[in-house]
Amino acid sequence: MGLLNNIKDHFVNAEFTVAPQKKVKTVCKEFKEAFGCTLCIYKGTQLADPDLTLAALNKKTTKEVNTKSGDELKIKASMKVGDAEKLFDTTYGLTVQIKDPAGKVCVDNKLTIGQAARGEVK
Repeated sequence: MGLLNNIKDHFVNAEFTVAPQKKVKTVCKEFKEAFGCTLCIYKGTQLADPDLTLAALNKKTTKEVNTKSGDELKIKASMKVGDAEKLFDTTYGLTVQIKDPAGKVCVDNKLTIGQAARGEVK
């Protein structure tokens, strides 16, 4: 079943995108709806204010948040967790962690987002 699920992940939620004008809580909610995992967005070492937009984080963090980037961030279920987290950093300068559906445990960076959503372990 694992191979079939991995193939299916290439077609699931292929159009999940993140835009700088969205609020942190909206991005996290949409991520949970799309993939079933919890997305945590940080401002420094603390969780970002959920009512701020990603663009507004630039004024609230010492690390530059590149929300003027014209690049559109797209996430797929077939992506490795570590690659997706790195994509947030390289595209917008954001630190994020992908956690299990309950939001308690950080997911292994070697798993795909689809595997994490299904609770698979390597």
